[in-house]
Order: sequence, then C-alpha cells, then structure tokens
Amino acid sequence: MSYNTLTYEEAEGIATITITRPKSLNAVNTEVLDDLSGLLENIAKDEAIHVLIFTGAGEKAFIAGADISELAEFTPLQAKHFSEKGHWVMNRIQDLAIPVIAAVNGFAMGGGLELALACDFIYASENAKFGQPEINLGIIPGFGGTQRLSRIVGKNISKEMIFTGKTLSAEEGEKLGFVNKVIPAESLMEETRKTAKTMAAKGKASLNAAKQAINRGMDVDLGTGCRIEIDAFSLCLASVDAREGTSAFLEKRKPDFKGSLQG
Repeated sequence: MSYNTLTYEEAEGIATITITRPKSLNAVNTEVLDDLSGLLENIAKDEAIHVLIFTGAGEKAFIAGADISELAEFTPLQAKHFSEKGHWVMNRIQDLAIPVIAAVNGFAMGGGLELALACDFIYASENAKFGQPEINLGIIPGFGGTQRLSRIVGKNISKEMIFTGKTLSAEEGEKLGFVNKVIPAESLMEETRKTAKTMAAKGKASLNAAKQAINRGMDVDLGTGCRIEIDAFSLCLASVDAREGTSAFLEKRKPDFKGSLQG
C-alpha cells in the first residue's frame, strides 16, 4: 500500500516508517495522522514484525511539529478533533506490542518530540534538536507533550521547556534522560538498526511482556507494579519461546525464537 506522507519498509522482522514531507520539514498534518492510523493498525496485526523504527526524510528534520498552515485555519472544534486524532496515534505507538525506536535525524519539535516520546526510546543524531515551542504560537502541546515529557524528565524541567519554548540539543536531551544515545548523523540508521536487530532476535511474547510491565507499572504503586510483573512473568512461561530459550540454555546453544504473541 502506498502513502502520500510516509514511506514504509520491512526487512528481517524490522519495520521502518519514514515521514516524507521534506518541503515542510516533515510537519504533521491531518493526512499524516490518517496515514499513520491505518499503517499502525496493519503493523499491530502483522506477526512477522518484531520492531518498529520511526525516522524523517531528509537531513534537517525528524518532524518539525504540526503543520502551522493547517493549524492556523482550525476552529476550536476542528482543533479538538485534530488533537484527539494525534493522541490516538501517539497512544497506538506507545501501546504497540513490539518495541518502537525513534531515530531522530534533525528537528523534533512540538508534535515531533511528542511522537518520539511515544516511542519506547530515542536515538538521536548529533545535529538533532528537541523542543515544545507551541507557547510561541499562543498554544500548548496537543499530542501528549504536557503529559509524557513530565513523566520522563520531571515536572519542573517539563514546565521550563514548555513555558519557555526553548530548544535543546541532542546532548542536552541525553543528559535529561529522554534521549538514550547520541550518534553521528551518518551512522544513525545503522546504529538504530543494529539495536533493532538485537531486539528482533528475542522472543516476541517476552518483549511484549517486558514492555507492558514497564509501561503499566509506571503509573501505579510499587506493590501493584510488582504484581503486574509477576503475572507477566508467569504468562511468559506459557510461550514456545520460553521453552526454546530455557532448552537452548541447558543445551548450550543459541536460541532460535519463532514464537508469536499467541504462544
């Protein structure tokens, strides 16, 4: 299937979505959200996909934010629908059963940072820039920025970034903890795919169990979080990958995981 605003590739269990609106620095508009909505549903159903990577076309931007030319024409009701659609996409990315990596190759501003934060972690090129500059337009983040950012960097840092609209370098993002790794631009996708291949070789059921236990445990007390882990751990033992992994260990060989989310 072809899309007007993105390209899609799949190889060796790794899917890559590239936002391709380079003339507008890959800014997000309604069409981008619609294309992502359909594609993410297809990815969620595809057992052959073990890892998803997001990146942006060109050398300047991952996603520079929302498309201001569209945003400026919205009525309040249209703005609400746009924000709700954006939240749906970000939540779908966050809730995918597979790991999702943001390979940030330039500006990740506004909706770009929000999409990156919805991924499981961020690898950034040395020239990447991050920010929530919506305050400079007289608005606020609308795709989850006020919520996800504070949960990662803390309330006070989040307030400073959002209240001032300041831009951060990749190194500053790494220091604050929302960027996992800073990589030379020419090596970004190679390094991202290397990590993706490492994860794609693991059991799909256990990757999903680990992701859901971490995500669900973040918003509950420690005791409840530990119960979530106990349930997830025990369910892993029902998977064919758990049998393969334990057998491989005892037989002193490399495991060959072929299980699915169904077993």
